[in-house]
Amino acid sequence: MSMPRRMHGVVLTGHGGYDRLQWRADLPVPEARRGEVLIRVAAAAVNNTDLNTRKAWYSKHDGAAQDGGWGGTPIAFPRIQGIDACGVVAAVGDGVDPGRLGERVLVEPCLWEIGGETLDRPGFLGSECDGGFAQYLVVASRHAFKVDSALSDVELASFPCSYATAENMLTRAGVGANDTVLITGASGGVGSAAVQLAHARGAAVVAACGADKAEQVRQLGADRVLDRAADGLAAACVDVVIDLVGGPHWPRWLDALRRGGRYAVAGAIAGAQAPLDLRTLYLNDLTFFGCTVLEPAVFPALLKRIESGTVRPVIYAEYALRDIVAAQQDFERKRGVGKIVLRVA
Repeated sequence: MSMPRRMHGVVLTGHGGYDRLQWRADLPVPEARRGEVLIRVAAAAVNNTDLNTRKAWYSKHDGAAQDGGWGGTPIAFPRIQGIDACGVVAAVGDGVDPGRLGERVLVEPCLWEIGGETLDRPGFLGSECDGGFAQYLVVASRHAFKVDSALSDVELASFPCSYATAENMLTRAGVGANDTVLITGASGGVGSAAVQLAHARGAAVVAACGADKAEQVRQLGADRVLDRAADGLAAACVDVVIDLVGGPHWPRWLDALRRGGRYAVAGAIAGAQAPLDLRTLYLNDLTFFGCTVLEPAVFPALLKRIESGTVRPVIYAEYALRDIVAAQQDFERKRGVGKIVLRVA
């Protein structure tokens, strides 16, 4: 089967507003080099990281270009974003089993190999290399995981980044069946994933979200749902906090931890600056986990949960890739529970 030479997609031309997202129909189709696969993308989801990267939110220098990526490194523009991708292997490079052709795959978002080079510190799909917001993408074969599921492409595309992030936080914090876990931002993509995954581990789940989304979050497995300000949260009532929010309510999350409790963070949608009373940290023997790089076992474990039906997709809107600006505007309104997914094929 001959491959097209051009494809359509959305490129990010620089840090800034929505005007930096450019629809193109003349992008070159990438070639799979040694150890790589070419994936025909069917669907890709919207994530906070897409907006954060565009806005240079990760930068600690007022949006300066020199540290606008996840790891404090520059983003090479133009860049095809999209950290979530579901598709089919359309071509393989040298050294890759031709039997992979036609496999339906999910791409691991945290990449230890890019462009044939093994990295000392990982990059991320759609940040340090081109991602899923185009008809085709290239990735190291080791990061393209075959998935056997009756779920649709759109449903599968909702999983990689959010669910892997949630599973990674729970793994790093050592969440088990004897734990009570508080999850902030529980109606978002990562939060709704964390509710399901913590419930699957047998933990008791306390979820904080907007009152209008409480019933949906409860149906995902939350034992108790609080208003997102958590005004009714008692002191020393949970073993683990899975935090995606940060912001002005942050001290309450720490006060809720029992002695020896664990706090894991992978987002700060309400604000990156948070006051810390060091006495709360050391007098209560708390442990903090910053969670970005995935533990090696996380993505394979997530695939098993997807294939077994232990977790389910939570999607509140679909858009065509060409309507990415409308999709991101909808995402910023935070009007629903779960994910927004883009149809690419």
